[in-house]
Amino acid sequence: MPKFRALELAIEQATQQRDAQARKHAQAQRTLQYAHGQLSQLQNYSNDTDARWVGGHAVDLSVELIKHHYQFMDRLQNAVTMQHGVISNLEQQLGQAHQSLLQAEYRLAGLKQVLKSRHLALNVVQQRREQLITDEFAAMRHARGGAMQITEETT
Repeated sequence: MPKFRALELAIEQATQQRDAQARKHAQAQRTLQYAHGQLSQLQNYSNDTDARWVGGHAVDLSVELIKHHYQFMDRLQNAVTMQHGVISNLEQQLGQAHQSLLQAEYRLAGLKQVLKSRHLALNVVQQRREQLITDEFAAMRHARGGAMQITEETT
């Protein structure tokens, strides 16, 4: 109906915005999962490296080599700490994407509800018009029937 075209266009646009927000949300989730995977790899590598050093290699090593190992492990722990910060930021971004998605969903649901209520209101008006026409038709029929009775009685 042309009467609701503007509202239907608004619903179309809101649907596109909601879909875009859903894509952003999904991308934020994938990015966060990837970051967790990187953190897990860093932690596993750190644990494996420590296990190899503790496993018996540290007996005949020079001081310089042990110093390099500790420096490497310190850098690895810094990388793990930095990855925790990255994950924290990505979790905030995911939360923001989730809020944006919810807002888009609410907007779309609201517009659909407005369209539905306007359709219902239009249906009520149409039913009242039809009822009025039916009532008028019945009244005219009744009046004709009464006039015919009067005519038959006078003849």
